Amino acid sequence: MVNFTVEEIRELMDKVTNVRNMSVIAHVDHGKSTLTDSLVSKAGIISSGRAGETRFTDTRQDEQDRGITIKSTAISMYFQMANADDVKEIKNQKTEGSSFLINLIDSPGHVDFSSEVTAALRVTDGALVVVDCIEGVCVQTETVLRQALAERIKPVVVINKVDRALLELQLTKEDLYNSFQRTIESVNVIISTYVDSALGDVQVYPDKGTVAFASGLHGWGFTLRQFAVRYAKKFGVDKEKFMTRLWGESYFNPKTKKWSSKPTDADGHPLERAFNMFVLDPIFKIFDAVMNFKKDELFKLLEKLEVKLTADEKELEGKQLLKVVMRKFLPAGDALLEMICIHLPSPVTAQRYRVENLYEGPLDDESATGIRNCDPKAPLMVYISKMVPTSDKGRFYAFGRVFSGTVRAGLKVRIQGPNYEPGTKKDLFVKAVQRTVLMMGRYVEAIEDCPAGNIIGLVGVDQFLIKSGTITTSETAHNMKVMKFSVSPVVQCAVDVKNPNDLPKLVEGLKRLAKSDPCVLTLTSDSGEHIVAGAGELHLEICLKDLEEDHAGVPIKVGDPVVQYRETVLSESSITCLSKSPNKHNRIYMKAAPLSEELSMDIESGKVSPRDDFKTRARELADSHGWDVAEARKLWCFGPDGTGANLLVDTTKAVQYLNETKDSFVAAFQWATKEGPIADENVRGCRFNIIDVTLHADAIHRGGGQLIPTCRRVMYASILTASPGIQEPIYLAEIQCPDTVMGGIYSVLNRRRGQVFSEEQRPGTPLVTVKAYLPVNESFGFSTDLRAATGGQAFPQAVFDHWAAMSGSPVEAGNKVYDIIRAVRKRKGLPEDVPSLDKFYDKL
Repeated sequence: MVNFTVEEIRELMDKVTNVRNMSVIAHVDHGKSTLTDSLVSKAGIISSGRAGETRFTDTRQDEQDRGITIKSTAISMYFQMANADDVKEIKNQKTEGSSFLINLIDSPGHVDFSSEVTAALRVTDGALVVVDCIEGVCVQTETVLRQALAERIKPVVVINKVDRALLELQLTKEDLYNSFQRTIESVNVIISTYVDSALGDVQVYPDKGTVAFASGLHGWGFTLRQFAVRYAKKFGVDKEKFMTRLWGESYFNPKTKKWSSKPTDADGHPLERAFNMFVLDPIFKIFDAVMNFKKDELFKLLEKLEVKLTADEKELEGKQLLKVVMRKFLPAGDALLEMICIHLPSPVTAQRYRVENLYEGPLDDESATGIRNCDPKAPLMVYISKMVPTSDKGRFYAFGRVFSGTVRAGLKVRIQGPNYEPGTKKDLFVKAVQRTVLMMGRYVEAIEDCPAGNIIGLVGVDQFLIKSGTITTSETAHNMKVMKFSVSPVVQCAVDVKNPNDLPKLVEGLKRLAKSDPCVLTLTSDSGEHIVAGAGELHLEICLKDLEEDHAGVPIKVGDPVVQYRETVLSESSITCLSKSPNKHNRIYMKAAPLSEELSMDIESGKVSPRDDFKTRARELADSHGWDVAEARKLWCFGPDGTGANLLVDTTKAVQYLNETKDSFVAAFQWATKEGPIADENVRGCRFNIIDVTLHADAIHRGGGQLIPTCRRVMYASILTASPGIQEPIYLAEIQCPDTVMGGIYSVLNRRRGQVFSEEQRPGTPLVTVKAYLPVNESFGFSTDLRAATGGQAFPQAVFDHWAAMSGSPVEAGNKVYDIIRAVRKRKGLPEDVPSLDKFYDKL
């Protein structure tokens, strides 16, 4: 039976100090959804017997079938802390009473869906990081943890699948302790590399209660605090002191009843580590008694531990009995709840230090102050992080978080898209919110209003937002910052309808698909194809399935997946290129040169950005990248889209009227870098130097119509005279496998131009983690190949890592690059050969 009503939840929403907004993040298959079940069953939404197998937050049928989470799912739960002393443990933040409202978002672990994780992290303040105790910290654990720290989100860790370490690997107590310690160290290494002074030290320690140990499938788990409380009651010792003794180099001598920091006593006899003796010993004894069918021993042990079984439960055998016993002895829901309530920040605490990362405008205006104070009476500020499809076809709930103010049904609000600029009407709608709903996993509950600090779904604003945006009542409010995704849509494929009459439905379906997923791109190419771009093969497959079954509802044909390339130059232009305007009155002289890969990466990661102060940026370019300061100060713009890794630099001396024509140059530069000369792909890593410009004295003869095509043409010529090349996207593939099948992995990677750069043996297990670079172009069917070559024992995880230049010229026949470019041009409906310079003049 559910332990709460919607009215109770609504009442708690006003006590913001007792709200916890949190996401569950981890590598794929480390047990997020299974562990979430323990909390859901503690709230009474599912029965405790089915927790771990239900995977309540996997709401879609394909999630249940595949056994992976695809979309992040939110659920709000009400909990009452059983022990009033637990509430006193909450330091550094206020609480009222012992009831807590936990808004939990279960996010996917597969790298292709990491945009869902970003959307979940934006609206939460704490993260439960789940780590498999056998596989340890993997590539995706690191990626999501890094994203969380960048969003200033406080992590707590759960080491999961402890039952496997005991039943399958049969580890000794000391080996298990060492394995735990290594895993916690790996997490802390990642946290310490992304230190943020506003967040403070957020490293996790078992003796401070920020690490729990659990088995999600069997539904049991514990923190050291729980054991400390149990022993403090029994022996009458101080709980805090005892807790610090339960971890690290702390040994207990049962004869002298004294503690020691050395593993041997005065006579040289070995002593047992406190963690092994007080924490692992009872667990090992229970496992031993159950699995070796020593029922008499077990019942004596349970009597001591005050665990009561019913008559039916006593009849069980083996793993069934083990589950029931462990679940009653150490319920996972209690351990997680205690850790979340005590150690994760409430919205009041978190918004104080998160505001500067969230809000684009000045940090002293009314909206920023409202966010900082989490004030329900301030102007409304809601950030919508994603759209959730409703049962009503084609409509969406706008899912987001109220950062300040109170949102209610019928309230008239300003809906600001990502391109909104304060003071203008661009990307702005003024509409009323129809309804507000509470997201409850598979269901939604209607609710009248929702104050600051809570997570909410809005009905009726979905037509005016594409993926995300800001909703406010203040006319002076700036936008909330746009989310940065760790993946980019690099895999594309063309879609078409089987029946031409269904084309309007496909176009409508593509619009809905673009809304429903934070990272999918849908576009129509110049050749008229409808293109869907996703982060990887699996992401694309799920998007196309959704498109066919839900959004468009008509049968579709799918072309082969294709990969985006980037055009670049490999050396400086051999000659200065000149282009004359159509009226022959203006001349532009230009050269192209390559940017260093470090600078391209800095631009893409936002270290060097168009928003920086130009003097500071020039100093950075001079110090770190060897630029001339005078030239760096005359950097005109970045492109394409004003943010890409190409630069337009004015290196001219004493040119008249140049500043008046800057807009034309910038427009031409954006156009030229969006569609390069080789295959109409984006340009990357190019620097265009304007050497000299001759302009007509009369403004009418040097307008945009004369200069934009001229400037674009001279840029194309500069690229073609600077030995053009192309860059391809590269995945970082991490493969986990037993060391016996390494040969199969190498043979598959060699066939696909993969390069292995690291092999690590996981101590205490036969598992090896192989890291390799794999071109995206070669990655289609990689998982299937790998499983075939290793008998299904290798698990690959591929995430977009970087762009790499391909060797070979796209303009000279006889190499792979030339063949790729011809295929791309053919697909786009362009002439197969890249035009030579003289042809370009005719074409343009």
